[in-house]
Amino acid sequence: MLAARNITVNYDDREAIAGVSLRVEPGKVMAIIGANGAGKSTLLRALNGSVAVAAGEVTLDGQSITSYSRRSVARAITVVAQEAELRFAVTVTDFVLGGRYAWSNAWGWENARDIEVATAVLRETSLESFAHRLMNELSGGERQRVVLARALATEAKIFLLDEPTANLDLAHQATMLSLIRARCDCGDIAAVVVTHDLNLAAEFADHILLLRDGRTVATGSAQQVLLPDLLKEAFHLRVLVDAHPISGAPRVTPVHETRQGNGPTVREGA
Repeated sequence: MLAARNITVNYDDREAIAGVSLRVEPGKVMAIIGANGAGKSTLLRALNGSVAVAAGEVTLDGQSITSYSRRSVARAITVVAQEAELRFAVTVTDFVLGGRYAWSNAWGWENARDIEVATAVLRETSLESFAHRLMNELSGGERQRVVLARALATEAKIFLLDEPTANLDLAHQATMLSLIRARCDCGDIAAVVVTHDLNLAAEFADHILLLRDGRTVATGSAQQVLLPDLLKEAFHLRVLVDAHPISGAPRVTPVHETRQGNGPTVREGA
């Protein structure tokens, strides 16, 4: 599958990623977490070869990702980026069909298989009623759901998702991550999800990578990574970590220090 071995990514004279390693396993969801500027999105771009590594190596099925054509990479790895400007006049169906480009013929026309896949993923993502709507008529959250449907239409085995639940309400956040989780639970799909939501990561991810300033702070299960000392190191914030009353997964609550009267007090907030 997909792996990174001690990779470093430089932006001019700055190390955006320094010596990070990971392995994306079939059937598993990996979450990448960290503060703004920690290198999460840069790491994701390095994993599909969009940015070059200065040291180390990214491999796909045991071979350097640089040895593959971009078309081959697109068939194996699909990317759901942070919600982009998609307010142009194309239908939802046509946009989702764009996810089939890596499988297209020389003429670029969709075939019966492409239509079948697009119809199936619109159903899977509860977007059937949006099929003939224009992208510039949709809200940001609706567009993000369509972007996921387009990714599903690629039939890739590896999903790289950069803040896929941004602009989604609670119900659609859970729905989107449940779709990703269900795909991985089939056994041959793997996903890497960059997220700021530590509690969603705890609920849906098998493995978590915590970054700070482009370096690995911790990697492992939610129970191993979502610890108060490690989170304080990465986010410079005190947190309370307890167990979710239903799932038992770690639950992270920031501890906000405020001033009341003449002396400091501590207030635990959501």
